[in-house]
Amino acid sequence: MPFFVMNERSQTITVILPGGDKRTVPVGTPPGEFFSPPSAIAARVNGKVIDLSRPLLTDCEIAPVPPHSAEGIEVLRHSSAHLMAQAVKRLFPNVQITIGPVIENGFYYDFKYERAFTLEDLERIEEMMRSIVAENLTVTREEMAREEAIQLFRALGEHYKEEIIAGIPDETVSLYRQGEFVDLCRGPHVPTTGCIPAFKLTQVAGAYWRGDERNEMLQRIYGTAFASEKELRQHLALLEEAKRRDHRRLGKELDLFSFHPVAPGSPFFHPKGAFVYNELIAYVRRLYRRYGYQEVVTPQIYDVELWHRSGHYENYKEHIFFTAVEGRDFGVKPMNCPGHTYIYAAKKRSYRDLPLRYADFSRLHRFERSGVLSGLTRVRSFAQDDAHIFCTPEQIEAEVSGVIRMVHEVYRTFGFLDIRCELSTRPPKRLGDDATWEKAEAALAAALRQNGIEYHLNPGEGAFYGPKIDFSVFDALRRPWQLATIQLDFMLPERFDLTYTTSLGTEARPVMIHRAVLGSVERFLGVLLEHCGGDFPLWLAPVQARILTVTEDQEAYARQVSDRLTQAGFRVELDLRNEKLSYKIREAEVQKVPYMVIIGDKEVSSATVALRGRKGEKIPPLSVEEFISRLATECGPGGVP
Repeated sequence: MPFFVMNERSQTITVILPGGDKRTVPVGTPPGEFFSPPSAIAARVNGKVIDLSRPLLTDCEIAPVPPHSAEGIEVLRHSSAHLMAQAVKRLFPNVQITIGPVIENGFYYDFKYERAFTLEDLERIEEMMRSIVAENLTVTREEMAREEAIQLFRALGEHYKEEIIAGIPDETVSLYRQGEFVDLCRGPHVPTTGCIPAFKLTQVAGAYWRGDERNEMLQRIYGTAFASEKELRQHLALLEEAKRRDHRRLGKELDLFSFHPVAPGSPFFHPKGAFVYNELIAYVRRLYRRYGYQEVVTPQIYDVELWHRSGHYENYKEHIFFTAVEGRDFGVKPMNCPGHTYIYAAKKRSYRDLPLRYADFSRLHRFERSGVLSGLTRVRSFAQDDAHIFCTPEQIEAEVSGVIRMVHEVYRTFGFLDIRCELSTRPPKRLGDDATWEKAEAALAAALRQNGIEYHLNPGEGAFYGPKIDFSVFDALRRPWQLATIQLDFMLPERFDLTYTTSLGTEARPVMIHRAVLGSVERFLGVLLEHCGGDFPLWLAPVQARILTVTEDQEAYARQVSDRLTQAGFRVELDLRNEKLSYKIREAEVQKVPYMVIIGDKEVSSATVALRGRKGEKIPPLSVEEFISRLATECGPGGVP
């Protein structure tokens, strides 16, 4: 256990090193007396990461923070943001600096400058950063009275820093200096600029001051940093692969969907994209029959009174589109749950009726600011594989377990084998009392334990009406995507006065479980596109085979093959153009067609087909019936694996 009481006369302290070794040292001794670069760039003191130069004032346990550790990477990236800001100030003295936090996989810094930064500017900034690293400047922390700090940054012309400090309630703030550069910061940082071995500036974009579109536009430079050049190169290679897999690029190349300013954040699905979209829904519908769901259809627009009653008006109104008709205010639904309560309440319910599982693919609309819209993964118009289960309290664990089984089945089908689970508990802004929340949180935790699922606790991140379980999948590039959710709700049944008759003849409230497995169908399609790089599994591919003729002489046989495959239920395209075969093959590969069926004179005479996979795999010639059998086996019974 850490020690917090100083030794007699407070002249010395006891420091416990890794392994349990105890040292008695003068008060104010820094961790740098025990650890130093390159093996350590910061120290963990009683669990908190601090600078190697920070004085130790009480008895404590300390440990080194290596640059390759998760904490070390964060320190490197934080320090790299300062390094970048210093380089920008050297090259562009009139620039004003604002904020520069660490983000997932990197960092950024926002600047106010009279002209737009270019890619050439980023190269110059990187070069200056390397020069500052070579100078090996000492990075020092100092604490300063808030008013004195305001005067300092005012004199430097850093008006944004002035504004930030003015909003800090503490009487003292901390600053970090390296050479001529000074910045407001809590730290920690590397001991010298020479401790930053590998970094790269990746892009420049616009950003509103404090993230508010009512404020002025700034310029945001993104970058990343690692503990070695090798790790940086690996990361940059992943970024290039991510660009290749970007679903927005693939959507255009494969003619799946497009966007237009006439409907911001609302995708237009082209025929091939609509096929994939509808096939995803059809797959879920097949599961619904097996898992006991009934599909319903509910209205798009409701009187605003419904949103007051549900609590969404007070807790979610900034995301709802409102309109007025004949003197009444209406809201376009952002979710299905309130509408499903009306179906439940349409007749008297008994405990024998429960559980009731209502599924709904209705269109939903949520207002998202234009700055956060992103292809299919952040839209304003979408559908979910949404369902709500009405059950008794005794049925909660069994119903949640059923959803968990469905989640794992679905993700196995799509090749998402690495799944992370989180249990999110009561948020600060919520409905209901603590006793109800405790009961709901305990029920979800029990269901997870019953299914042997390890989970991370996510305090304060539940929905305003109840706790939730969220499932995230990791794609082919090891990026996490939150998809499935299971939310336990005792509030809506109360607000909408839902009841059922118990076995004793009394009335009780049902529990409502909100659940989605794919989540938004649009978002899932975007994630799946990036996961498989556009190489859909055969059962989901909009075109499963393309028939390519060598010359016009094979057209009649090619049409016979096409007709037979179509009759067997497969999706086929004919390419009879008078083009070189190599050109046709390349085009089919770009379109990521799973099978190319090549027909020349040899195939006509032998009544076979020559096959080629989308990755260039050559497959021995087959008869048409043998090829149909191969396709059927790969698709699986019912069209899925």
